[in-house]
Amino acid sequence: MKRLLLIFSLAFATALWFSCEKDPDSSSDNGSDVEDGVNHEETSDYTWDPSSEITITLNGSSITTSSSLVTINGSTATITAAGNYNISGSLSDGRLIVDAGNNDLVRLILNSATISNSLGPAILIEKSQKTIINLSEGTQNTLSDGVTYANPADDPNAAIFSKSDLTIFGAGSLTVNGKYKDGITSKDGLLLKSGTIISTAIDDGIRGKDYLVVEGGTITVNSGGDGLKSDNDANSGVGYILIEDGTIKVTAAGDGIAAQTSVTVTGGDLDIKTGGGSTSIVSGDASAKGIKGLVNVTLAPATCIINSADDAIHSNSKVVINAGTFSLSTSDDAIHADAEITVNDGTIAVAKCYEGLESHIITINKGDITISSTDDCFNATAGTRTEQDDNSWTYINGGRIAVSSQKGDPLDSNGSMSMTGGTVVCHGPATQPNVAIDYNGTFNITGGMLVAAGPSSNMFQGFSTTSSQASIKVIFKSSVSASTIFHIQDSNGNEVVTFKPIRNYLTMVFSSPALVKGSTYTIYKSGSSTGTLQDGLYSGGTYTPGTLVSTFTISGSVTSLSNL
Repeated sequence: MKRLLLIFSLAFATALWFSCEKDPDSSSDNGSDVEDGVNHEETSDYTWDPSSEITITLNGSSITTSSSLVTINGSTATITAAGNYNISGSLSDGRLIVDAGNNDLVRLILNSATISNSLGPAILIEKSQKTIINLSEGTQNTLSDGVTYANPADDPNAAIFSKSDLTIFGAGSLTVNGKYKDGITSKDGLLLKSGTIISTAIDDGIRGKDYLVVEGGTITVNSGGDGLKSDNDANSGVGYILIEDGTIKVTAAGDGIAAQTSVTVTGGDLDIKTGGGSTSIVSGDASAKGIKGLVNVTLAPATCIINSADDAIHSNSKVVINAGTFSLSTSDDAIHADAEITVNDGTIAVAKCYEGLESHIITINKGDITISSTDDCFNATAGTRTEQDDNSWTYINGGRIAVSSQKGDPLDSNGSMSMTGGTVVCHGPATQPNVAIDYNGTFNITGGMLVAAGPSSNMFQGFSTTSSQASIKVIFKSSVSASTIFHIQDSNGNEVVTFKPIRNYLTMVFSSPALVKGSTYTIYKSGSSTGTLQDGLYSGGTYTPGTLVSTFTISGSVTSLSNL
């Protein structure tokens, strides 16, 4: 029931994206309608009477069986009815076909089976209501298709190709070699429940046209196209990927995980490398994104490592991160969404990117985010690349954010920004014209702590004067060397902030609830601290004063200090 509710929510979300018009190819090939947004799984799929099993034995170049439900033609076995079929042995150049009734459930029990077909799929499922492949415990099974197909104009293009719903499960192993195009393809739904699955493919590794659901197992994909894929673009409620658990490793020339509608991850361990990784550049119209959902991407408790040549996480609409641990490295955006990025919790560490988070609206409610970027770390933009307010927004309501930009702005909004809580540490570029904070609208702060260091520029900005929490803007006489401590203490000698920028700086912005209007504070530079250093910010310990820079009194919402 829980999964059905989740899937129905996916269907609702994608329905907002697509029209209700139906494509002639939108129904399954066996004539049944696509069950939009509904997983084909049933509890009864995984239990059967072993005494009912029908034996199919592969004997090199021939096949034997005693059942009239299986038709043998040379090295081709065709299953014509529902049943449980135990398949063992090796077939050097042949295939297994399922051509049963539209309402038939067919179980293929792979029991140390090896099938190679030089002219088409190793397993071709032409017709059934549902086909289930069971990987018998402790067995190794291998399926391979040919480099060329006898009938390339036909639909089949994978070593395992199904025209009906397909489930793979079990405690055994399956190695699939897609030498023609794909490794595993279902033109309806595809469910991977358990087992060890290795798919190597010229094109896509594992594809469920209507949906791809991963509930568990150990899955390894090496593909010349996309890794995991769902691409039905004709119906609302389909074309999605749902990952609930499992250990998944994808190495793909194209996208790692790609859905025509939504990608939802609620658990599991993901390791994704695309397009040669973050040291590579995607050219032309090529796509090598780590996780891509054209409608929505929703990520919850999971461990995810992405090393991508294109965006690490991408959506044409929304990205929502509710929990999990994400280690991202990319030559493009770490997280991109055309409409909205929302981080409700989780740990996000971006070791390398061109831009960090890019969207029209960025909202951080909680979490631990670190970003090292070439250009902007946060970039709220409508995509118009204007210096006028485009109504983009960045909302920081909580969490800990540490951002460092080599050549861009750590915090950049083509519209406005708002901060109500959390901790933000900004390491700006060493040289102009970019700065630590850049916005075209307003930046109001009502809570939380922010410290930002950057170069001098006519674009140098702090918080807006309409802010209810006090802040300071500092400009030094000359550039201060990298790693020189910036320290503020109150009139009683209590630490307000001790900050160690990683690059040369000439300007500083600081705001905290500790800054009280009418109170006096002292700025020092240099010196040392015995506190714990994290992302350039010290906590605890004792500060040993260096050079006294200035003593000042908070006069209003923004206090400007120049020529220090």
